[in-house]
Amino acid sequence: MNILVTGGAGYIGSHTLIELIASGHSVVVVDNLCNSSKIAINRVEKITGTSIPFYETDIRDKEALNIILDKHQINCCIHFAGLKAVGESVSHPHEYYDNNITGTLTLIGALREHGIKNIIFSSSATVYGEPQVIPVTEDCPKGICTNPYGWTKWMIEQMLIDLHTADPTYNVVLLRYFNPIGAHESGLIGENPNGIPNNLMPYITQVAVGKRDKLHIFGNDYDTPDGTGVRDYIHVVDLAKGHVKALNAIQSNCGVEVYNLGTGKGYSVLDIVKAFERVNDVKIPYVIDDRRPGDIATCYSDPSKAWTALGWKAEYGIEEMCRDSWNWQRQNPDGYG
Repeated sequence: MNILVTGGAGYIGSHTLIELIASGHSVVVVDNLCNSSKIAINRVEKITGTSIPFYETDIRDKEALNIILDKHQINCCIHFAGLKAVGESVSHPHEYYDNNITGTLTLIGALREHGIKNIIFSSSATVYGEPQVIPVTEDCPKGICTNPYGWTKWMIEQMLIDLHTADPTYNVVLLRYFNPIGAHESGLIGENPNGIPNNLMPYITQVAVGKRDKLHIFGNDYDTPDGTGVRDYIHVVDLAKGHVKALNAIQSNCGVEVYNLGTGKGYSVLDIVKAFERVNDVKIPYVIDDRRPGDIATCYSDPSKAWTALGWKAEYGIEEMCRDSWNWQRQNPDGYG
């Protein structure tokens, strides 16, 4: 298939490009580079030995999207593009709703005009809010989100479901990610946040490489075994492979399908810190801060539906996640520079 990948220069998008190309698909990338780097595309080209059509374009620019879609015969869109930091979304909600919601509306409008009705959406476990059941299954009701980032994912899911309701010839796969960490084994691409990291692992690796003095852990009074938040951490390469498997559902005219992509195991913040120290023989100093707005105590998945329906399951463990994260940061102390 010829696939439009929005946000393809980002962390998950760039890793997914590698898996798509390895599976024989062609890709066209659109990214405005607001929280990513063109260097990631260059390195994916190096890893895959493939030239990738790339457009530095904002998905809110419909005219530019139309030019791209006129030029390329696209069969499916994998939609990653969006702002993604939970804490930042609480302090900058307007930017999140504008970028994520308005951008997606513009994108699906352009796709519709070009007859492109196959969409895989990069969603999130945040749509469950405070999950009613742990581990979280796809049958768990979508909840009251605790932050604007989560609400944008919630709303975009509903937009795509409504699109299919109005026109059943649409095929939509909603992939609800849990917590991606790790990096490609080459160390050439990885997570490269702007400014102070909002996610745990890049903060840990930046402390390990000496960019930051210590890790700030937000809250140690949650109802969890050690008081720190528990999450389902998944290797980004496993996550990327999930998108390739989702294309099989698209090609089978799936209608609308929802899949959790996680490992089914919950690790606390301190579990991750200790595993990183053990695997990489690096000490991570940390301090405990107040809870962060929008965070919940525990969230981990039941990923069995993805295994049953798609033949996908996570293969990497927490040791590989910690090893590959450190390998990326050690080789790239300043990220993509």
